[in-house]
Amino acid sequence: MSTSTKTIKSYLRPIDRDGLIAFAERGRANPDRRGTNLVRTVCEGQYRSLSYVAEHNPVVVDEPLHLFGQDTAPAPGEIVLSGLGGCLAVGITAVATYKNVRLSRLELHLEGDVGNSAAWGAGGAPREPLQMGFQAIRVKVEIEGDATREELEEIVRQANYFSPVANSMRNPIPLDVSLS
Repeated sequence: MSTSTKTIKSYLRPIDRDGLIAFAERGRANPDRRGTNLVRTVCEGQYRSLSYVAEHNPVVVDEPLHLFGQDTAPAPGEIVLSGLGGCLAVGITAVATYKNVRLSRLELHLEGDVGNSAAWGAGGAPREPLQMGFQAIRVKVEIEGDATREELEEIVRQANYFSPVANSMRNPIPLDVSLS
């Protein structure tokens, strides 16, 4: 009597490849086209704030106890890293879909080195803008799918290269903060 085992591979939910290709065609037809992201952030007290995006549940931000927050939610830098991770995941999924690669696993691990010796400008060390914020970010991608390691590496490389959030972090952008 012989027993055989079957391996069942499951795949991540796919995106609409035809829609993706149409979106890419619109980008080629009008490469200077821009969209606008809108967010409204309301502080509840201490460092806890809620950011509202369209009709979604608010994104809650806080600081840990050692930074005088309530530790009820991720810190702002962690939210930034989650935005980067999400953007890279979108890009990896899009590039894989474009290349007809079905993914069965995609997980990103992000680390960012950030200091706050300036204490948000509230009497800490005198610092210049280049000395503050993230000083290094590392992303490790765990990915599996119907492709060779080299093909998967190329998908990740291409997604990183074209990531709007990664490029916002790599490149200086105009930033204006003022009273309403």
